[in-house]
Amino acid sequence: MRTPILYLLLWTTPVWAQDAHQHGAPPAQHEGMAGMDHGAMGHDTMGGMHGLLGSYGLSREASGTSWQPEAASHVGLHLPADDWMVMLHGRVNGIANWQSGPRGGDQVFSTSMAMAMASKDFANGDTLGFKAMLSGDAFMGRRGYPLLLAAGESADGKTHLVDRQHPHDLLMELAATYSHPLSQNSSVFLYGGYPGEAALGPSAYMHRVSSLDNPMTPLAHHWLDSTHIAFGVATAGFVHDDWKLEVSQFTGREPDQFRFNFDQARFDSTALRLSWNPSANWSLQVSHGWIKGPEGLDPDIDERRFTASATYFRQFDFGSLAATAAFGNKRLGDGTDANAFLLEGEFKPDDDWTLFARGESIESKELLPGGQIRGAGEFSLGVIRDFRLAEHWKIGLGGLYAFDFAPSSSVGSPTASYGSAPHGTMAFVRLVAE
Repeated sequence: MRTPILYLLLWTTPVWAQDAHQHGAPPAQHEGMAGMDHGAMGHDTMGGMHGLLGSYGLSREASGTSWQPEAASHVGLHLPADDWMVMLHGRVNGIANWQSGPRGGDQVFSTSMAMAMASKDFANGDTLGFKAMLSGDAFMGRRGYPLLLAAGESADGKTHLVDRQHPHDLLMELAATYSHPLSQNSSVFLYGGYPGEAALGPSAYMHRVSSLDNPMTPLAHHWLDSTHIAFGVATAGFVHDDWKLEVSQFTGREPDQFRFNFDQARFDSTALRLSWNPSANWSLQVSHGWIKGPEGLDPDIDERRFTASATYFRQFDFGSLAATAAFGNKRLGDGTDANAFLLEGEFKPDDDWTLFARGESIESKELLPGGQIRGAGEFSLGVIRDFRLAEHWKIGLGGLYAFDFAPSSSVGSPTASYGSAPHGTMAFVRLVAE
């Protein structure tokens, strides 16, 4: 699928980098995937630069205002721009997808993301930050791509998407932050986005250090981090050492089927999140959200969501390991009570290879006729071989296999609609600018 805006951003990145060097600026610090420098394991994390929201290291920053383990690092190209710190990152995946059975399908498509972040410190210690993120997913069409057991949002505004993964909007984030220090280790901050990410759940899966190389969307997405694109977010927070408490007022309605527009800002929902990084290797969070009418097809059904997660990252002599365990619970206004569990990880023995895996289970009422709440699950395993094209560019070839556990139409009776041993396979090629 064609993603012209993304390609423009990606292919101009080397020009910006070259321009910075030609004007005598210091070489941009080059960060490898999941905290790995190219050609060596382990390095100075972000050169001592502090985060957007406080005095901690910048490598703790993840999507929105969420945190990751500080031992991990940002993936991106860091450029000097006078007294601004600028980071750029992008990737494009070309994917051939096969999903088995009568409810599956085949499709060749592209997913992509381009991100820019900039920050500036002031003399009094305040920090101003900006974030922007684009996705070319919108060009694949409103129906997204086949993915067994996935459900959420709509392609036509009339029916739910089931066994398909919806595309992201063209504009995924356009946000600003402002932080003010109260002491050496404490600060207060404001975050505003249209769209932006509410303080609810773990880091969004495409930024999470344990899943950023996995091209397949988690089934548990709508239990954990689906509010990462909310058209209208205002968050206020307090940071003290390794703790962060924040509250968001945001638009609860999920994006509609029109992927190139700005949805109405409602600010009708609330989220509260407590984060704790007990060491450089761990990041933990618990959060609760009161979401007003998240589904456009069921606008009168509100949702209370609870999430808890722990993310781990560590560099060993034999490679790096990232893992996340997460739990999400949705309580709907119609009485539905549904849980989801996720365990995922990535292992990188060196800069050329990535192994990733994910296991998850969900309770859903959208997969079977009549709104029966039934359990389903999936286990997936994949590998990527990357090849360095240039200092800031690499291309990779990968594949994954997913085995699905279909829901039962009645106790002990597997539904026949998914066929025998449902499964999915993806083969993909990716281009990464970092």
